[in-house]
Amino acid sequence: MVKGKKVVVVLPAYNAEKTLKRTYDEIPLDIVDEVVLVDDCSKDNTCEEGRRIGIKHIIRHENNLGYGGNQKTCYNKALELGADIVIMLHPDYQYTPQLIPTMCELIASGLYPAVLGSRILGKGALKGGMPLYKYFFNRFLTLSQNILINQKLSEYHTGYRAFSAEVLRKI
Repeated sequence: MVKGKKVVVVLPAYNAEKTLKRTYDEIPLDIVDEVVLVDDCSKDNTCEEGRRIGIKHIIRHENNLGYGGNQKTCYNKALELGADIVIMLHPDYQYTPQLIPTMCELIASGLYPAVLGSRILGKGALKGGMPLYKYFFNRFLTLSQNILINQKLSEYHTGYRAFSAEVLRKI
């Protein structure tokens, strides 16, 4: 636990069988209380791999609900489990789970109610297998959004986010 806070990591998955174990093995289970895998009707053996590596909470959508639907299931399950801090981590290994303690501390300290991770700053996007065309369009969309709202984020479309439960309840 982080300062008496319950930490739940949620893994929104689609065809993540090959990268799930690598991602899961780096989650710092000494501070993470629960891990939830939500499989959005994958065509591979994501759920079976989750069970094999010991993930206790596994939900499989019978129909593909898309990325937004998957996230909603993840967050609802985390809140149902009594999470104070929820970390969403894509199990495609484009993000290092080693940042979880820092992200949790930023929320537990009350400094920030939400934290966004970046595979761009960490140089994990292309190394993690992001196709070049997706990288290009991600960078273009992020630049456009930064210009439109006069901000400077490295990645709007991140699969690595941390939220206080209070933020999720309000959304």
